[in-house]
Amino acid sequence: MKIFLRNLFLKNWGLKLVSLILALILWVSLIPEEKIFTEKNLTIALEAHNVPTGFELVKKPPEKVDVTIRAPNRYIDQLSAANVVAILNLESASLIQEDYTLNESMISMPAGTKATILKISPNTVNLKLERSREIMLDIQPDLIGKPIEGLRIEKYEVQPPQVRIRGPESKVREDYKVRTSPIDISTLMQTTVLEADLILPSPDLSFTTTRTKVKVTIFIAEEDPSKKPVRKKSSRK
Repeated sequence: MKIFLRNLFLKNWGLKLVSLILALILWVSLIPEEKIFTEKNLTIALEAHNVPTGFELVKKPPEKVDVTIRAPNRYIDQLSAANVVAILNLESASLIQEDYTLNESMISMPAGTKATILKISPNTVNLKLERSREIMLDIQPDLIGKPIEGLRIEKYEVQPPQVRIRGPESKVREDYKVRTSPIDISTLMQTTVLEADLILPSPDLSFTTTRTKVKVTIFIAEEDPSKKPVRKKSSRK
């Protein structure tokens, strides 16, 4: 019996080893790809959706989070930061809640992908909401340069003269003014109507309308000779 067992394992052991390796390779090659799983680490975007009406996001969560995904080989190579995103739904958010937990259901992947989220880091994010406030602000043209010699700026008109803006209560100030893009008056020879972009006084504010341009009329007039300073002649003794 001992001789039989010894011959079974040791006789032609090299050939048997090669046969075993070939059998393993064949077995692995015959396993469907959907039954072979691989893990993959991705850094993906975190998007905050559905901020409640009447609220502003004053402290935003991190822009990206790290995830570990486990999926069949046939899917894993198709997953990337371009098509996997974390979506934080703030539809039911409140002023008093600042910490929000991230879970697998918040990870959006291409339709039909069979994958499991093993880890999300960080798995809790911090943000802050504040009530919105709307206000009408005056528009101030940004005039640059000097009028041509002999001419002067008589007045200017802005149409419309005001624009409605929105922002967090703590960031909206009544003494703010909305500026226009720079308007060069150094080449104007007559009354001119120009279109200019509007520039918000703070990045925390936004326009309540999609119209972000205004018409500015610059009224040009000739200087009044009578108002020019008269040089006194020096008297000789």
